Amino acid sequence: MDPRHQHLFKRYIAQASNFPPFIVDVAKGEGVYIWSQEGKRYIDFISSICVNNVGHRNPVVLKALEEQMQKYLHIMVYGEFIQQPQLDLAEELCSSLPPQLQKIFLLNSGSESIEGAIKLARLYNHRGEIISFANSYHGSTMGAMSALGNEPIRQRFDPLLPEHRMLEYNNTDQLDAISDKTCCVVAEVIQSGGGMMEASQEFMQKLRQKCTEHGALLIFDEIQSGFGRTGKLFAFEHYNVVPDILCIAKGMGGGMPIGAFVASQELMALLDNEHPLMGHASTFGGHPMSCVASLAALRLIKSPEVLPKVEAKGQRIRRHLQEIPQVKEIHGKGLFLAAHFENDEITAKVQERCMENGFISFWLLFNHKALALTPPLTITNEEIDYGMELFKKSVREAVS
Repeated sequence: MDPRHQHLFKRYIAQASNFPPFIVDVAKGEGVYIWSQEGKRYIDFISSICVNNVGHRNPVVLKALEEQMQKYLHIMVYGEFIQQPQLDLAEELCSSLPPQLQKIFLLNSGSESIEGAIKLARLYNHRGEIISFANSYHGSTMGAMSALGNEPIRQRFDPLLPEHRMLEYNNTDQLDAISDKTCCVVAEVIQSGGGMMEASQEFMQKLRQKCTEHGALLIFDEIQSGFGRTGKLFAFEHYNVVPDILCIAKGMGGGMPIGAFVASQELMALLDNEHPLMGHASTFGGHPMSCVASLAALRLIKSPEVLPKVEAKGQRIRRHLQEIPQVKEIHGKGLFLAAHFENDEITAKVQERCMENGFISFWLLFNHKALALTPPLTITNEEIDYGMELFKKSVREAVS
């Protein structure tokens, strides 16, 4: 590693965390691989935290970006100018969603989508109480952090939004706490930070029922689980339950920054106001470069070459994991998986050996016994086998 790069990195770039204790000086990304400046190749089994669902620098995405770059970049997005990339993306996305979700507000990130969804819920029923679930993560802005499912972390930034209530995920009995005071319930369909923990059918059905019964809006956070990651375009499709507001980002952009929340025509109309920007606004939301990349990625994900094969690829990874005695549990759906070990000490050693062996995995925010396995949806069977052999080798070395 270039010592000057490391010095400048630590000197000027503010860090979100000092963990894990490794640094890769990146030279290039292509497909499922990342190369360091020294030429070391890493197979990316987390897709840069589910952003690169179609791999690094996918040719389809690059072509769309190159074509748009010849036309225009930023144009004001507050309603005065019609931009074809936004129209094309919105039409394609809404054609794949239920009739209750047909209007999209384009933003830059997942945190922004959660912020917009909570504001929209407030405009709908003018209530204060926000319910979320233990071990949930919805973003780092103040509103999104108000729904964070970890009290010690939340308390560092108090006061946040008032009237927050945290319930236990998958505890059907606790859903009776949803009441006429509840503004909205914010939930991941599969909890990523908790270890890719899947909701039960019973839990999801009752959650939808209680929200409807009390006029509380149900907000699904599919920021990580969306865009084909679970074998469906969106994870809520596994449960025959439709949210009032859908929050999306990460894998939406094919590697470019974009986010959005989606709701009904009637709900979104509440953001309209005689005074400009009094509902919701984002200077760069719906940036044309991000929109063309998102459309290209979405069409590729929906194609016969990608989405129908995700489940089989996930099962292939599961079969490899089942050959590892130290893996105690496997959670998740499709290519949204986590391997759970006996304790966090083993997990830390495995991750360290993975990086040494050129395999990128990731620790999970609220469950340090688990490692995420979320490779690009475009990964081949041969690449899965190659990557999982590196993972098995790393586990053997970590426990020897």
